[in-house]
Amino acid sequence: MVLSYIRGEEGNRRLTVHLQSFGYRFGIPMDSDLVVDVRFLPNPFFVETLKKFSGLNRKVKGFVLEQPVTKEFLERYRALLDVLIPGYQREGKAYLTISVGCTGGRHRSVAIVEELKSYFSGKNVELKITHRDMEKG
Repeated sequence: MVLSYIRGEEGNRRLTVHLQSFGYRFGIPMDSDLVVDVRFLPNPFFVETLKKFSGLNRKVKGFVLEQPVTKEFLERYRALLDVLIPGYQREGKAYLTISVGCTGGRHRSVAIVEELKSYFSGKNVELKITHRDMEKG
């Protein structure tokens, strides 16, 4: 009985997923369960017209998300999450923090976290979004 409560088998306890962007320059968030490094994606920082904006900006998001490597990454990462999320739910995990990092935490990681929001919209989870370093980068 106690074990089934701990594992979330009784009641309507839902997994809370915290998606957070961060900049490696400022350190990896210590509360991370999963850390994803997206510094391999083309960097809008080096595009003069995009540099001053964050990954919340439509043009920056478009630049990041339209790259073929980004599309492949998101497809494969969503496939991994398709395995992980139900497993965490089965095991009764209450909280999962996924941290997505780029160099400064302003462009690529923010755009990817914003894109992952749509993945989680169809899942039975509570979702929390944080852009830890967006204003620092």
